[in-house]
Amino acid sequence: MAGSLPISPLAPAAFPDLPEIDGVDFAAVAAGVRYSGRTDVMLARLAPGTRIAGVFTRSATRSAPVLDCETKLAAGGDPDAGAAILVNSGNSNAFTGSAGEASVREICAAVALATRVPVSRVFTASTGVIGERLPHDRITSALGDLAGKLAPGAIEAAAEAIMTTDTFPKGAGKVVDTPAGKVRIAGIAKGSGMIAPDMATMLVYIFTDAAIAQPVLQQALSSLNKVTFNAITVDGDTSTSDTLLLCATGTGTGITDLQSAEGTAFVAALHDVMRDLAHQVVRDGEGASKFLEIRVTGARDESDARKVAMSIANSPLVKTALAGEDPNWGRIVMAVGKSGAHADRDRLSIHFGDILVAEKGWIAESYTEDAGAAYMKAPELEMTVDLGLGSGSFTAWTCDLTHGYITINADYRS
Repeated sequence: MAGSLPISPLAPAAFPDLPEIDGVDFAAVAAGVRYSGRTDVMLARLAPGTRIAGVFTRSATRSAPVLDCETKLAAGGDPDAGAAILVNSGNSNAFTGSAGEASVREICAAVALATRVPVSRVFTASTGVIGERLPHDRITSALGDLAGKLAPGAIEAAAEAIMTTDTFPKGAGKVVDTPAGKVRIAGIAKGSGMIAPDMATMLVYIFTDAAIAQPVLQQALSSLNKVTFNAITVDGDTSTSDTLLLCATGTGTGITDLQSAEGTAFVAALHDVMRDLAHQVVRDGEGASKFLEIRVTGARDESDARKVAMSIANSPLVKTALAGEDPNWGRIVMAVGKSGAHADRDRLSIHFGDILVAEKGWIAESYTEDAGAAYMKAPELEMTVDLGLGSGSFTAWTCDLTHGYITINADYRS
């Protein structure tokens, strides 16, 4: 379906110019996994010394590739052997039983042969339709072509290969100066629907030349994931295939401690890249025409703040009001009340941007419906809810729910 949909009105102007990461090469081909004539498989080969961290969906029906990646990361593996990542779109290889596991084994063995990387260091992912056997032979037969095309500058082609209902390829990068030297980060992502991450989101691959131990890399990833990919939602549905891998090739600046000057700079830059990619996923939400930032402050703690933010972000009533440009602030009140967080009607305040909408248990005296309606016409919106109970805060991001979402998903398999 990718390529058949109009580009999201919230899309960036172009794919960004990403820094090349020493120690990683990319390639992409059209293998015909589900559709003909469409780039649908990407391969990344990583240099010896690469450390890998990851987070995955917590879905009870997660896919065979996810289970395989989890097992391999838990086992550790020898970073001096390098690594490889293969991703296909069109078929998620989820809910495919032993056949799905066999497909993963066949693909990993073929990738290992083509890249001279041990099977234990080959990581795969699949995205697309659930419950159909993966025609893995179409992927394995393309590996010779893929391996022959590997190049450091092919990251945009890799981003295009992992799209499903995405309307644009997603990339973000950063070059940061540290006291010990420059650190480069580049990442790609796919995601448009089935977005309510419970780990990371959809498929995300981030690469850095930092020389950093795996436990330290994992610590940075897990911490930042909470406030980036786990703070977005499109439709409230968690995928069976969500995978996020962070790969450090070790060819650049060394980072031993996240609290050091180098570590602090690295974490800040990684945060920027992860948040940028997460926002792009929301901006490409199926049928989306509005991008909404929801800031919750004054909660008893961060947990309560998150409950309120995600309750608002996932509410179909809130999201359809956004689509209709209706300043129906009563739906915000509803979402706060159902969230399960502590709330007090008379301490609650609501802002649309800089406009005070409600406070002290009632509509604000200064608020006018015309002002609210005018604000809602903007493509990018901010809502702030202050609970007036404590210092807990959390920010979430979502999009509106339009007729386009129904059309895309009603036709997804046909």
